[in-house]
This record gives sequence, C-alpha cells and structure tokens, in this order.
Amino acid sequence: MEEQNENQLNIELSEEIAEGVYSNLAIITHSNSEFVLDFIRVMPGVPKAKVKSRIILTPEHAKRLLSAIEDNIEKFEAVNGRIKIQAEPTGFPMNFGGTMGQA
Repeated sequence: MEEQNENQLNIELSEEIAEGVYSNLAIITHSNSEFVLDFIRVMPGVPKAKVKSRIILTPEHAKRLLSAIEDNIEKFEAVNGRIKIQAEPTGFPMNFGGTMGQA
C-alpha cells in the first residue's frame, strides 16, 4: 500500500478551464476585506470590452499571489532575459498602436 502525504492536494482541471482565457488588460480594485481582479480582453477597433474572468481574493491571498508572480518573473527572466515594458501613454490605445485594416 502506498503512503500518501497528508499535505498533498489533488487539483482537478477540466478541459474547458485548461484552455484558459486570454486577457490583455487587468483592473484591480479592493475593499477592506477583498481584492477583485477583473481580466478583460480588448480588441482593436472594438469600442466595448467585456470582463472575461473575475477573481476575488482575501488581502492575504492577494499578497501571496503577488509574491508568487514576482518569484515566477524572476525565474523567467533568469532563463529568458529581462522583460521589457514599453512606456505607454495614459489610457489604453484602442488601435493597439497600429494602423486600422481595410476590407
């Protein structure tokens, strides 16, 4: 018989969730008891965008998430080089900085 670690957590990932949701904009708000992360997909030429996913966290879990993301970025940059962030004007460019296509 196999011994199972008491601290082991089995996580189930459905096919639908495994596909993920693409987001190119995140809006973060908070109250005294929670942080709300709204993930949005903005498309060029479309004046309206929808929240594709919302995650609600306690302040403690939000801070743990920040730490985990910082750790993963450090590991990514150690292998792939520094992630460059372009200086963007205020507001989100609706045309993504490119020219508008014609049909």
